Formats: sequence, structure tokens, C-alpha cells
Amino acid sequence: MAVAKKSKTARGRKQDRARVAGGQDYEVRYEAKKTRKSAPAVKKAVKKVGNSRKRVEKRLGR
Repeated sequence: MAVAKKSKTARGRKQDRARVAGGQDYEVRYEAKKTRKSAPAVKKAVKKVGNSRKRVEKRLGR
């Protein structure tokens, strides 16, 4: 029996990029470099406003 091949979509990737994973050091470093803030400041912002990239950047003043 043949298995249907899953089509690759960008939907999951787009949703993932809209979030900042506060527990992932590489994401925290990326956001810190992008906003010119410290990594602890990024983690604090994620904790305060949630993991939405838009809200985190707004909180950090970018």
C-alpha cells in the first residue's frame, strides 16, 4: 500500500518565526543582537509580554 507524500508548506515555519523561544539560547542571542539589548533583557521581555516576536521587540523599544 502506497503512503501519501506530505507536501511541504511554509506555514509552520512562518508561525515559528513569529515567536521567540526564551529557553533557546540561539534565539535569545539573535534577538539581543537584532535589538541591541542584552540577553537577560530579552529573556525578561519574553517573560513579561509572552513569546510573540512583535510584542517582545516593542517591549525592547525597537
